[in-house]
Amino acid sequence: MSRIFIAAAHKSSGKTVISTGITAALRARGSTVQTFKKGPDYIDPMWLSEASGAPCYNLDFNTMSHAELLRLFGQRATADIALIEANKGLFDGVDLKGCDSNAALAKLLKAPVVLVIDTVGMTRGIAPLMLGYQNFDPEIEIAGVILNKVGGPRHEGKLRAAMQAYCDIPVLGAVGRTADLEIGERHLGLTTPAETGEFPAMISRIARIIDGSVDLDKLIEIAGNAQALPAVSARVSTTRSKDVRIGIPRDTAFGFYYPDDLEAMENAGAELVFFDTLRDAKLPDIDGLFIGGGFPETQMVALAENVSMRANIRHAIKSGMPAYAECGGLMYLCKSLSWQGKRFDMVGAIAGDAVMNARPQGRGYARLRGKTEFPAHEFHYARIDNLPKDTKFAYEVLRGHGIDGQHDGVMLNNLTAGFCHLRHTKSNPWASQFVDTVRAKKMPR
Repeated sequence: MSRIFIAAAHKSSGKTVISTGITAALRARGSTVQTFKKGPDYIDPMWLSEASGAPCYNLDFNTMSHAELLRLFGQRATADIALIEANKGLFDGVDLKGCDSNAALAKLLKAPVVLVIDTVGMTRGIAPLMLGYQNFDPEIEIAGVILNKVGGPRHEGKLRAAMQAYCDIPVLGAVGRTADLEIGERHLGLTTPAETGEFPAMISRIARIIDGSVDLDKLIEIAGNAQALPAVSARVSTTRSKDVRIGIPRDTAFGFYYPDDLEAMENAGAELVFFDTLRDAKLPDIDGLFIGGGFPETQMVALAENVSMRANIRHAIKSGMPAYAECGGLMYLCKSLSWQGKRFDMVGAIAGDAVMNARPQGRGYARLRGKTEFPAHEFHYARIDNLPKDTKFAYEVLRGHGIDGQHDGVMLNNLTAGFCHLRHTKSNPWASQFVDTVRAKKMPR
């Protein structure tokens, strides 16, 4: 199980671009790469998935036990090399002792760490930085460094000289500052591949730059020297017949889905039917509906103009079709969506109005209580105004904000729609439970 952990000293160091480039460059050489992302992020995995040609899986201490993390990693890391991308800095996390940090995950997976260092404004100072990282936790194997955003040959020479004089960590490459490596950011982070136009060409360009700047052979050697992990049970492929159909929008407005959650739905007997809320005139022939998060605010003109789709979804929910929506999906199901001084009609299944704000309204790990208590996460700039006072909610918010600081999950007919994102785990097997609900309420065609 050859593997490498790509981390950094702080966020916005260029980890995702470097990880995407490494993945695509290795794939271009004929290697298969299985990617993973630490934490609950949706956007970075989209880039890694596009680069590898395979789903990218999230590894999250908040929702998963150590056993679940090791099992998911062990069952999915069957490619020539596994690449795990960190979130934020190597030692960053919520817990002061670091039990949920990137370093903790690297130790759990026994993965050699390669640090991507943003070198803007730095020369000799890279040495004490790296010495500090080495000494802070000697159990972490920092196997190499990639110098990023290097100003030119002279700058690179000073950085390499400082590393050679003071540190025993090999420099695996130096990547220069160039607009060709800029993916672009906005209010929720990086832009998604679907929003970036000619993203295959962009990923190929990034791959060529990384292939010419990073010693991929040395990186492969480091990954191949990773310590052995305990064996895990083989991944079970279900033979259950697909007896329900669940519609899922996958377009430039909605795309925040965990691949293992979707796989759990399939294992529970669901056929997943993807559709486009911007271009399709109506829902496909389905028994249930799952609308994940995304960026409905950036696509609200096209969403509003697709009147037939909005009416079709509204009718389906009113008629009792089982439906579940998260964050962007909740916003889409409201009467209207307002952003940057503009307001557009949305589906209207929920008697509330979604309003985008300049600052996040809910951000970070959450904890909900419904029939059971379980962890979740949220990251939304929107709030919901004008909900009726008698609105029923599925969850009490124990940590986080949800819809009103106390509740999340609007309940209407057979719909549940909230701001918090769920993850299918042992403590909250929501995906299979949703399929069971769809099956129980399936209407004859």
